[in-house]
Amino acid sequence: MFVGFGYDVHRFKKSRKLFLGGVKISDTNGLDGHSDADVLIHALMDALLGAAGENDIGHFFPNTDDKYKNISSVELLKEVVSVLKKKKFKIVNADMTIIAEKPKIYPYIDKMKEILSKTMKIPKARLAVKATTNEKMGFIGRGEGIAAMSVASLKK
Repeated sequence: MFVGFGYDVHRFKKSRKLFLGGVKISDTNGLDGHSDADVLIHALMDALLGAAGENDIGHFFPNTDDKYKNISSVELLKEVVSVLKKKKFKIVNADMTIIAEKPKIYPYIDKMKEILSKTMKIPKARLAVKATTNEKMGFIGRGEGIAAMSVASLKK
């Protein structure tokens, strides 16, 4: 069994779509980043890559490469799954937490799990997506951004 941890954070940016777990949450007040800034998928990819002993997502998808400008993080996750497959890893499970004061995440969790399950080629039952607030503390508490953490396990 191989276990990895991932963390990502992005600040809000007006006039940008918000994507979390591959789901469009809002047409405005999205997250700032080179890709679509899907903080949940970024944390997940780092957890998967870490479990495989690989470099982080910045190595695979540098923010200096226009090829990744505004790209869907679901497409990046597909590439990570391909890297794992080439190394003969199988994804066992992933546990993810979104930390945000807003928006409310619960209504979107099932759709996120559906998209992630399909992309990662594992059953939805092996994915946990949870959300919490930062109790109004720090930059997240002030509504300046969103963070996400993920733990993932692989087997050979």
